[in-house]
This record gives sequence, structure tokens and C-alpha cells, in this order.
Amino acid sequence: MAHIMELFGKTRIVVKDGEVVEVGEPVADWCPVFDKVAEVSKLTKEEAKKNMEYRIRELGMFTPKRRFDHGVFVNFGVSEIMMTALRRGIIDATVTVCDGAGTVITCNQELVQGMGAQMSGLIETEPIPEIVAGIESLGGIVLDKEKASIDQARGLRKACELGFKNIAVSVVNPHDAGVLRRIEKEHGIHLILIGAHLTGIEQNEANELIDSLDIITGCASKIIRNMVKPLLQAGTSVPMFALTQKGKELLLERAKEIEAPLLINSTGLPFLPEHKQPRPLG
Repeated sequence: MAHIMELFGKTRIVVKDGEVVEVGEPVADWCPVFDKVAEVSKLTKEEAKKNMEYRIRELGMFTPKRRFDHGVFVNFGVSEIMMTALRRGIIDATVTVCDGAGTVITCNQELVQGMGAQMSGLIETEPIPEIVAGIESLGGIVLDKEKASIDQARGLRKACELGFKNIAVSVVNPHDAGVLRRIEKEHGIHLILIGAHLTGIEQNEANELIDSLDIITGCASKIIRNMVKPLLQAGTSVPMFALTQKGKELLLERAKEIEAPLLINSTGLPFLPEHKQPRPLG
């Protein structure tokens, strides 16, 4: 049973039976987030392996001991934004992904945060019955319990069938964004799309995404930084950009729940101090 995730500068890691069995090379050398939270000054395959092992050990990722009680990891992460939107009644469901389960639909704010707190780019996973059971016990709906497939379009259709009308979906595949927007029109729902894990994205893919998303993360992408025309930006090193009014409202709602002091100022966007950006930008 193997699982594939990209993390730590988009390093491809394969996990099997709770052990890291394969590690690729990072795309980026330095990430301000991991420098801050993990005190890692250079992204290497060795550090990526250690970080994945930490997630396995502390959160039970890719194992039957998976935990869903992790609190806020970063102030403006995808799961944190969705958690706040659920709590404040702006959305009534989310469609995200989880290791050992694949695509998951939920209206439980703690579950969406627990699944996504330290979730990077989940590429492929296989079902782990204990994880599926844990998600279901917290009100989550696993789209495909047999194969743990990752299919956000099917997940959105399922959420519509369940009667949800205001739905946020995480997106890592540019093609998915257009399909999800078509489903939105077909079903007459209100959809919020949040794009993540975009390091190394090509320009044509970025064009397609930016036209479809409400919120997009800069990751370590030079192309995203050069192309976005945000209405609001949260953060300066790995920023979240609101591209629509709906996205702007979600980021502002999230800001209300952050206990640390905040600076709100009008300026030209994006605002990207060179010394704070991941290196190199892909």
C-alpha cells in the first residue's frame, strides 16, 4: 500500500506501511514557512524525509493512527480559511482531500482543519480503513472508500446531491478548476475555489487557474506572483491572493479570528519583499 505526496519544496515522497520508502529532490532551496516553523534553512531531500517522518509520527499521516485534532498551522492556510468560513456560515460544506481517504466532503470545521493542517500536495493515496472510519465518525463523507480516489469534480457533484449550496473546494489541478465552474452553473450553487500547491506551474496552466479561482496561494511560483492582480493579499512570503470579491471576504473573515496584531494598509499588489520569497521561484 503506497501513498505519494509532494512537500517541502515540492519534494516527491512515497510512503508505504507508515515508512518513507522514496524521496525525490526539492524544487526550491529555501522556504520562509519551514524556516520559521521547522528551523530548516535549506530544503534538502534529507530534511524532506525528516519532515514527512515527523508528520507520520505526530499526526499519524498515512497510518491507522491518523489524528484530526490539529489546530491552526498557519494563519492563512487553505484549511484555516475553510474552517473559518464554515464556522461563520459563509459556506455549508467543503470538498478537500485526506491521506488514506482521497476526496472528502464535510461541514465539520474541526475535521476540515484536522485533515488539512499539514497536508501538502497529496498526489495519490490508498484507503486506510481506520482513517475512513475516523473521518466518518466526525461527519465526513469519503467519496470513494474502495480506492480513495482524488476526484474533486465528483466530490462537488456528490456535495450538490447532498443538498449543499455554498461549497468551497481545494484545487491543485488547473483542468479541475474549469470543470468545477461548469458544475457550479449546472447545479445553480455558489462555489468558492481555492488553489494551492502550485510551485512549478506552467504559464498556460496559471492563466486557466487565475481566471477560475477565488483565492490562490503564491507557493514558490514566480509565474503566479507575476500574473496575479489581487483584490487582497494575506502574507508576504508565501502569500494568499484573493482574486474575487468572494475570496476577499473569506480572507477578511479569517483575519478576524487571528489573535496576533494585524496591519491593514492600502497599497499596490502584489506586495512581495524580495528577502521573504522562497528560493528559487519556479
